[in-house]
Amino acid sequence: MKKYFAFLLIGVALLSCRKEEIDRIEGPELNDIYGTFSVVEGLTASQPTVDFAANQSVHFNCVLSKISDWKLTIIGQTSGAQKIVESSTKVIDASVFTWYGETTNFPIFKAEVCNVMLTFDGEEDTLTTTVTITQPKVNQGFVLADFETGWNSGWTSFIQSGAQMDFNIKTNSSAPQGNSYYNMQGQVNWDWLTGLVNFKASAYGSPTLPLTDNADNLYFNALIYGEPGMPNSRVLFQFDEDEDMNGTFTGGSEDRFGYEILVTWEGWKLVSVKYSD
Repeated sequence: MKKYFAFLLIGVALLSCRKEEIDRIEGPELNDIYGTFSVVEGLTASQPTVDFAANQSVHFNCVLSKISDWKLTIIGQTSGAQKIVESSTKVIDASVFTWYGETTNFPIFKAEVCNVMLTFDGEEDTLTTTVTITQPKVNQGFVLADFETGWNSGWTSFIQSGAQMDFNIKTNSSAPQGNSYYNMQGQVNWDWLTGLVNFKASAYGSPTLPLTDNADNLYFNALIYGEPGMPNSRVLFQFDEDEDMNGTFTGGSEDRFGYEILVTWEGWKLVSVKYSD
């Protein structure tokens, strides 16, 4: 009787264990890893047009037969701007990537038709669609200069005497945003400073710039071009604080903060400096 009772308990225990484990799978299914690749549902955009200026967004949908490494590339037909996303999933939808108009490779997207391409690592398939930007993304903040309307008469500048000096606003397709940028070019043998621009607050109709007093929540952003073959290029940002609010900066009694950036890259790059730094 004891042997039979022991066997019965073991049997019940085993049956109970299998009942708890049934339909339970640890990790992905084998087919998701080792199955044959195919496209179950092709690439589509959630909407044909998108107005990023109105805070709209767009996402893309696609279903695959297995988990796969993929790359989604969005290219502006007019600007040549690029947004690139890479991941490894079986399903592509809004939870994987939603586009709000941001850029991976400059220039910034314009109001334009964009080609969308989905490619897969180790596979020949390329899926395509298009989406039209009716209005590009508008970045929040106070714009010091985009150079689209020329030189502000309230700005002042200094240019060293040197070789091949070219401090002018350029308007052409190589601009990273809009159509214009300020070109600072030249060679000086006795000083690293080739020139500067002073964006005075008075140029914007106020004795001070409309900035928050929280230095950890205030950023200065600029698009800077790194010239190939110029390893000693650098940019210095200086901020003068008119603490007594008399309309002028007095170096002996008021603060000046500086932040120097060594330009080690080639092409356009977004630089973001926190004021507390």
